[in-house]
Amino acid sequence: MLDFNLIKADPQQVAQAMAKRGFEVDFTEVLGLDGQRRSLIADTEAMKAERNRISAQIPQMKKQGQDVQPIFAQMRELGDAIKANDDKLQQIEGQIRAFLEALPNIPDSDIPSGGKENNRVISVWGQKPVFDFEPQNHVDLATRLGLIDYPRGAKLAGSGYWLYTGDGARLEWALVNYFISRHVQDGWQFILPPHQLTYQAGYTAGQFPKFDDEVYWLNGTGAPDQSFMLPTAETALVNLHRDEILDAGQLPLKYVAYTPCYRLEAGSYRAEERGMIRGHQFNKVEMVQYTLPEDSDRAFEEMVGRAQMLVQELGLHYRLSQLAAGDCSHSMARTYDIEIWIPSMQVYKEVSSASNARDYQARRGNMRVRRAGEKPIFMHTLNASGLATSRVFPAILEQYQQRDGSVIVPKVLVPFMGGQEILRPRA
Repeated sequence: MLDFNLIKADPQQVAQAMAKRGFEVDFTEVLGLDGQRRSLIADTEAMKAERNRISAQIPQMKKQGQDVQPIFAQMRELGDAIKANDDKLQQIEGQIRAFLEALPNIPDSDIPSGGKENNRVISVWGQKPVFDFEPQNHVDLATRLGLIDYPRGAKLAGSGYWLYTGDGARLEWALVNYFISRHVQDGWQFILPPHQLTYQAGYTAGQFPKFDDEVYWLNGTGAPDQSFMLPTAETALVNLHRDEILDAGQLPLKYVAYTPCYRLEAGSYRAEERGMIRGHQFNKVEMVQYTLPEDSDRAFEEMVGRAQMLVQELGLHYRLSQLAAGDCSHSMARTYDIEIWIPSMQVYKEVSSASNARDYQARRGNMRVRRAGEKPIFMHTLNASGLATSRVFPAILEQYQQRDGSVIVPKVLVPFMGGQEILRPRA
């Protein structure tokens, strides 16, 4: 949620920043409501002061034997007027809050305008693999190696699901364990959060109410008393300190979690998204940081670096892209994507998005930090995938495939595969 004071101070500048996202907004009505709100508050305070002044006269009037009934009647009138103002004030504040809840985050000043067509490639690591044989796609490789059972996955759960089998299950688990071990080794606190979350968790993360049609609801659709399946561990981790005030010395806080992710993917699947590229359930390791405002840029660079480190240690060719304002998610001020090369598709696919929400999520979740002798301020929250496996897995199969149909296991995964160095076709 945005700081309303920013809008009141310079509505034109905020509107111009929103336009970089392709989000058109007119603040005239909400600023008018704020004027009504301030007028109502002033009127109500004046009436309360008058009621207190009149009330103070009652004991003296009784002592002098005067009739106090007119005074009581006047106080009742003031009480009714105060209640009417309070009701109107509550209605106006609800309208203002609903308006603010619908606004996306303000993109950072260096973020380019427009949609994904304006994303910028910042760097490229490694080389595209070159084969002296006809390479296979990851679907055929996974099937022939007995790693993934697509028909039975669909039989069990429907389109958009798959089943890991044999060495495929071991490779998937090796990736998760490798990612977790690297983060824990560097001091990140490992969390296994619940997969079922309350509406408030989605609200704090910035998903609700705007994107309440993109998750799996357990007992209805999008009401504040209902629960949903988490679409990413970020939604859980960014709520750990909701409604808390932390001491400045406690920050930064660095959390890493493993969860399956449950996504209600709309529309039909394109040919380029076959196999594991797009699905309703996939595994992901997620990083989240809570920082002081002045430290969030450093934290962002750290998290981008960590995601790149994992892909580099796997030896996979990828590129790093800065997303344009319109391609950043609703809650984020800036996002960099780590995009891995899928040879059979001749495209790069995102395996990590690193994002800085600034104080947007903290305002929604009332998450503050106090420096010694100062009033609490909102902290900053950041997140990055570290990593999502459903695209790393295909990239390993395709980039490490051999002429005979086997696939070399990346060296960093061998210890997590019990020493197995190669995946061979089934006999």
